[in-house]
Amino acid sequence: MSNEQTNLSIKKWAEDDRPREKLLQKGRLSLSDSELIAILLGSGSKNESAVELAKKILSSSRNNLNELGKLSIGQLCQFKGIGPAKAVTIAAALELGRRRRLEEALKQKKITSSHAVYEIMHPVIGELGHEEFWILYLNNSNKVIEQFQVSKGGITGTLVDIRITLKKALELGAVSIILVHNHPSGSLTASEADKQLTKKLKTAAESLDIKVLDHIIVTEKSYLSFADEGML
Repeated sequence: MSNEQTNLSIKKWAEDDRPREKLLQKGRLSLSDSELIAILLGSGSKNESAVELAKKILSSSRNNLNELGKLSIGQLCQFKGIGPAKAVTIAAALELGRRRRLEEALKQKKITSSHAVYEIMHPVIGELGHEEFWILYLNNSNKVIEQFQVSKGGITGTLVDIRITLKKALELGAVSIILVHNHPSGSLTASEADKQLTKKLKTAAESLDIKVLDHIIVTEKSYLSFADEGML
């Protein structure tokens, strides 16, 4: 598309090039990320179309929708042509996408591998700026009975009450548990505190005939499994 055309209002583009019409005629998969965001925006600024504005916003997030989803309303409003209403629309759409991904993961709640745990928990804690500690409680078929947030803390750590963790397991009738927490720093190295907590929980759980199957450290892009690494 020429520069002359991209600077025109979308209404003046050829019908096949307009995002809304393109979606109606060719389907959702035919649109680029910037065209989908342009539909959310509805309009651009005086000097650029909604698509050009969407491209600029995406470019600021390295063309990564996960990165874009981390921008605050205030950060989005820094773009010329983006006010609170448009910023809220973008944030809401990206949050719906995140929740859809989480629901898809939860449809397959039987734990068959460490990666299955990662798929369930990454949408929940993978992109947080602080640590959270969660427990997955499983039945004897390795199906998740419940996900439970034990605690959340700062950038470098969180506290876990072993008594609360195991009391919940007994209430649910769980036969095994999986420990999960995130490292906002992106580090996939288990700290000494992580190892000691795992050991304490495993010992306490065994006295109640509850197995600790794994401890997963989740980061934005990957994970570490204590079980896979022979650390349990």
